[in-house]
Amino acid sequence: MTTISVPLNPEAEKALKELTEITGVNRVAVIRKAIKHYREEEAINAVLRAEQEVSEGKLLRGNLRDILLP
Repeated sequence: MTTISVPLNPEAEKALKELTEITGVNRVAVIRKAIKHYREEEAINAVLRAEQEVSEGKLLRGNLRDILLP
């Protein structure tokens, strides 16, 4: 397991402290959950961007070999 040091501005430090008090879990658990949530959010955003591109007609049609190997 890797350990990293992340400088937090006062606002982030306060939010982290509040979250540990509210949830009753330690700082590491809060940060791990934040990372997991961020990854899930990014995955959702990627799907939404893809859906938007499809609705705008920005998609490729045809034989995949023909598209990839011009």
